Amino acid sequence: MLKAAILGATGIVGQKFIELLHHHPWIKIEAVAASEKSVGLQYSKAVKWKLQTEIPEEVRELEVLPVDTRSIKNIDVIYSALPSEEAGRIEEDFAKKGHMVFSNASSHRMDEDVPILNPEVNFQHSEMVKEQRKRRGWSGCIVTNPNCTTAILTLSLKPIKEEFGIKRVIVSTMQAISGAGYPGVPSMDITDNVIPFIRNEEEKVKNETLKILGDPWKPADFKISASCHRVNTIDGHLEAVFIQTQKKTDSKTLSEIMARFQGEPQRLDLPTAPKNPIVVRHEDDRPQPRLDRMEGKGMSVVVGRIREDPDLEGVKYLVLGHNIVRGAAGCSILNSEYFKAAGYI
Repeated sequence: MLKAAILGATGIVGQKFIELLHHHPWIKIEAVAASEKSVGLQYSKAVKWKLQTEIPEEVRELEVLPVDTRSIKNIDVIYSALPSEEAGRIEEDFAKKGHMVFSNASSHRMDEDVPILNPEVNFQHSEMVKEQRKRRGWSGCIVTNPNCTTAILTLSLKPIKEEFGIKRVIVSTMQAISGAGYPGVPSMDITDNVIPFIRNEEEKVKNETLKILGDPWKPADFKISASCHRVNTIDGHLEAVFIQTQKKTDSKTLSEIMARFQGEPQRLDLPTAPKNPIVVRHEDDRPQPRLDRMEGKGMSVVVGRIREDPDLEGVKYLVLGHNIVRGAAGCSILNSEYFKAAGYI
């Protein structure tokens, strides 16, 4: 059983880590860490628990520790749910001390020797940690998962790139308010409204997508343009995707290829891997956040309205994913499961 610590354990993503690791067959939570105001308190006293499940018994009475390497020892796996503006140096400190850090923060995603791992899409990028250790002279490593929007998008793009090639991607997003953390967007701003701007999101979608869908040391070379918007749903990012493909395809063929797509986590039968990473719906009005975000326990993405687009010489569709599960904590946990199965841990 791997011993795990969660950094930023009182935030929304930290809470989701705790929920998803409850009764995990390979991983046990041994430590929780958070900001100075929570240090020394029992976890149940420190956290404003916002999930529908109860706080798991095994963490209720854990003492909240400071987020530093002196307080967290004898741990196999670190999950970081820290804010990006704080995560950079702290995650490096843990990696220097020999820890495997699985990060949800953006701080190191675009570092040349740090993989952004979405394991059904690019498990081969795990090899980058060998160069990371060599270059930086540390025995630990940092592995990031994608931005929530990118995690959902790249999983849907993977079988298309493999089968038909991609010339150009245009994506317009409708992103849930939980993506902004807690307390997030003020109710007076988001109720009865759509906010057509999320700071730095469009740049993340473009740069991370190209890194993930490229080779480990060379980004993909197709064009991508994103427009990102915050909408008044709690969980579940919905994305309208338009693709110019290199080889011609049609909606029926594309539906079949996406529905039967399987990745390395499915081949290895990892605990958090969904049976079907991409679920294709054929109703005219699906996917919908409220109905489809928990498909595959939140780890599948749901694709619908697949259509040919003659004006773009390609295809278009809608893809939905759970931004806190597939787009955050769940993806980090799946990354750590792959690292264990592949012998990195």
